[in-house]
Amino acid sequence: MEILKVTGLTKNFGSLQAVGGVNLSVRKNEIRAIIGPNGAGKTTFFNLVSGDLKPDGGEVFFKGQPVHGVPPHQIMRMGMARSFQITHIFPRLSVFENVMISVLVRQKREHSLFRQATRISQVGEETLAALRLIGMDGLSEVKGQALSHGDKKRLELAIILACKPDLLLLDEPTAGMSPEETQMTVDLIKQISSDLGITVVFTEHDMKVVFSIAHTISVLQQGQIIAEGVPEEVRKDRRVIEAYIGEKKE
Repeated sequence: MEILKVTGLTKNFGSLQAVGGVNLSVRKNEIRAIIGPNGAGKTTFFNLVSGDLKPDGGEVFFKGQPVHGVPPHQIMRMGMARSFQITHIFPRLSVFENVMISVLVRQKREHSLFRQATRISQVGEETLAALRLIGMDGLSEVKGQALSHGDKKRLELAIILACKPDLLLLDEPTAGMSPEETQMTVDLIKQISSDLGITVVFTEHDMKVVFSIAHTISVLQQGQIIAEGVPEEVRKDRRVIEAYIGEKKE
């Protein structure tokens, strides 16, 4: 069952074609990696799918509904959420407050209820559940600005998960992380997919991460998909080896 379908997606910036006629189909509960060198069009592609950019051509369907040209907040309400290469958190708020705001937004509560939110059992329970899922319930009172880079990325993921999405778009989820933080994030993505049934589409430069968790890999080069398949198929593809892994197959 398809949860995301992209047909002929195109975006130009002046004379530069950032995304050129991309076709992509993602199954429900799949973990899909989008790889490619800097400038391949990965982030632009994410911006088009999530509504942050309007395409020049093509169509995007989420859960069977057309979403190309739809504002990001409406797409998010439909069940699609994304992270960014640079973390988006409230640095002066606590970890708990960061996630609680996401719960409140999802429940469409008024901002005036913010001070009472910790006394609303459902809000508090959902906030703590999201923090427990990512192993940050012990850091509830820590300010966002005091967290390590890896913990900031994990907090952003908790904020997204509090929206209860059906599809996660993760842009470089392990960028700048230590090996320990990277492994923790890899395990978390696997858990999110298996336990919560959330479909994950992510971009990543770390090939070890890609090959360890992706069910399917799509390879972008100059805004076009040049290869696609299960990890072992992509690993052996001559174009992928030469262009992205840096080895030449004789």
